[in-house]
Amino acid sequence: MADQRSLPIPNGLEGERLDAALSRLFGLSRTRAAELIASGDVLVDGSTAAKSDRVQGGEWLDVTLPPPPAAPMPVAEPIPGMAILHEDDDIIVVNKPVGVAAHPTTGWTGPTVIGGLLGSGHQVATSGAAERQGIVHRLDANTTGAMVVAKSEHAYSHLKRAFKERTVDKLYHALVQGHLDPLRGTVDAPIDRHPFGDGRFAVVAGGKESVTHYDTIEAFRAASLLSIKLETGRTHQIRVHMSALRHPCVGDMLYGADPTLAARLGVTRQWLHAVSLGFEHPSTGEWVGFTADYPADLAHSLKVVSGDS
Repeated sequence: MADQRSLPIPNGLEGERLDAALSRLFGLSRTRAAELIASGDVLVDGSTAAKSDRVQGGEWLDVTLPPPPAAPMPVAEPIPGMAILHEDDDIIVVNKPVGVAAHPTTGWTGPTVIGGLLGSGHQVATSGAAERQGIVHRLDANTTGAMVVAKSEHAYSHLKRAFKERTVDKLYHALVQGHLDPLRGTVDAPIDRHPFGDGRFAVVAGGKESVTHYDTIEAFRAASLLSIKLETGRTHQIRVHMSALRHPCVGDMLYGADPTLAARLGVTRQWLHAVSLGFEHPSTGEWVGFTADYPADLAHSLKVVSGDS
């Protein structure tokens, strides 16, 4: 159902272009604001206007906002190569392959962990939004490795709390460009959406607290294999922090990786793998841990880079 909004132009927007004013008032992109204006869904003092018109404080704005898009639902289809590392009545732990998102999102049409589990006959918790049932944490679509999904409602609540309270051990391996100095350290730098609004995230003053601990496992001639522990779990956190140190993950073109090095190592996505997960089992209270082997592409590139050294 369309959303009708009527309000006066705030004095603080005096002299702004109409599309810019709409963008700021309603959190729209400038492109989306221009589309609404062009379609006649924006009236200024009762009349249609052009996107480049300058607004005056106190003018009356009538806007018809389209309904938000419906959340995409998971498609139940088995995912080749998604190994089950552990399953019991409460949890299921998978080794997520490349090219698979945790759950459906607007704009993602590929396979998802939740859809793969449902398509293979597994039951998951029904808590949370319908498109994210059972999902208590996420990995980027092109990040592989260990991921836990809740099967019972009790497990969902327990694990959501554990991730929020940072009592889960999350260990990653990343192959990054060059050699870090020092070889072991902590990155404590806030992260938020990139100011350019292009899908990237960045270290931004006033962003969300983000803490990454790294340790060099092995230094090769052109790259270093790192062991990384996360205290927080921000979107793209490792990728952003490594890029901020000027040592992006090999193959991570979104965050400034060298395409020549990636091609030489045969890497077509960020070299980042969730090696292990450890947490208190929701029912037994015992500490449990799960380890996910490297996929073939990452294992092959390690052989290549070690041979170069």
